[in-house]
Amino acid sequence: MSQDSTPLLPETGRALLHRLATAQVAGRTPSIVAAVVRGGRPVWLDGRGSVGGGTPDGDVQYRIGSLTKTFLTVLVMRLRDEGKLALTDRLEQHLPGTAAGQATIAGLLSHTAGLAAETPGPWWERTPGTLRPELSDVLAAEPYVLPPGQRHHYSNPGFALVGALVERIRGRAWGEVLRDEVLEPLGMARTTLLPVAPHADGWAVHPWADVLLPEPAVDAGRMGPAGQLWSTAADLATFAAFLLDGDERVLSAASVAEMRAPASPPEAASWDSGYGLGMQLMRRDGHVLSGHTGSMPGFVSTLWISPDDALGVVVLSNVTAGLPVPTIAADLLRLVAEREPTIPAPWRPLPSVDPEVLELAGPWYWGPSPWVLRPAADGFVEMGPIAGGGRGTRLRPAGDGDWVGLSGYFAGERLRVERDAAGAVSHLDLGSFVFTRRPYDPAAPVPGGVDPAGWRAG
Repeated sequence: MSQDSTPLLPETGRALLHRLATAQVAGRTPSIVAAVVRGGRPVWLDGRGSVGGGTPDGDVQYRIGSLTKTFLTVLVMRLRDEGKLALTDRLEQHLPGTAAGQATIAGLLSHTAGLAAETPGPWWERTPGTLRPELSDVLAAEPYVLPPGQRHHYSNPGFALVGALVERIRGRAWGEVLRDEVLEPLGMARTTLLPVAPHADGWAVHPWADVLLPEPAVDAGRMGPAGQLWSTAADLATFAAFLLDGDERVLSAASVAEMRAPASPPEAASWDSGYGLGMQLMRRDGHVLSGHTGSMPGFVSTLWISPDDALGVVVLSNVTAGLPVPTIAADLLRLVAEREPTIPAPWRPLPSVDPEVLELAGPWYWGPSPWVLRPAADGFVEMGPIAGGGRGTRLRPAGDGDWVGLSGYFAGERLRVERDAAGAVSHLDLGSFVFTRRPYDPAAPVPGGVDPAGWRAG
């Protein structure tokens, strides 16, 4: 990942400010603040409108709604990495007694569990959580509206269950766990469960007149994991940098990347949006962005990252409706990516390499198809057709001499390094696909065998 954190060019900053200013006017929002992240820090941050008589800056809190779900997913991924649960586990294995016990943890995180979108009335976003004191109060008697795993169906109560799961395993309130395991390590002191001044008030704008109506800012109680958090542009810029690169104190880059991989079936054969684990996906200008939108009465927010461009963006506003924050955020990313494309890090030789890994480097053949295996600087290897495309994959060491695929067709599949009696590498077996140093090497156990007459002229 590029660590280019140089300030943006003045003309780029002006273009970003123009887009933000026109959004504030067109969306008739009392205030809006945005930040662009590059190289691990905000390289542009500005606001329009007014909060408390002044222009909002990176320290003003806004309610971030469903962005809370991404934070909760980080906590679950930490539990997974610690071996305390598996994403394929059913909820009842860790949180018995709910009406949704058959839902898998991955199904909850990806909104594919088939649960209802909302709680039984009244609407939880505008009513206090004291109306739903028990976990059973956020679910209907029959919580499923679709067969599990059939399709993506967004469920706010599903994340109330995720919060309860974290509390059951950790033995503490989810907000405390979040503070100790994510917010404090990342230095996000201005991200809280309840607003702490300076903060924006939430407003509804009349659809046909330029007048305001205050919105209630309730404590969502049991539904808090679906949308409780308040944060700032500066704090969320830090979180965007984390979602780009990971942080070993919180969650590895590999686990963060797993969150943004598609985890639910798209609505159609070609798609421009999707969902991973606690992260929305959006296709723009040939790139897949990942992040989340958030809304609570009086507030809309969004955070998106573009790993291809090593960029992140945050947009926060205090209006109930009418502001297309995903489009605004995508426009801000595009302006920077087009005007100041990412400068790649200089090429450098590998800092070290295991001789047994180096022995695997170079061309391999799947039948007559030439592939290449290359060691990577992070200790992983990359393997794919020399011509590009196809079923290429990245693989991580499994710790026992094998490798495990991380992407594409071979994700989760094992690559075994097979050796002959003398200890030399004979061939590779990747998910039953045999790779040899020569096309259809007769000395290797090629499935179906190799014609003993060998290659011949036509």
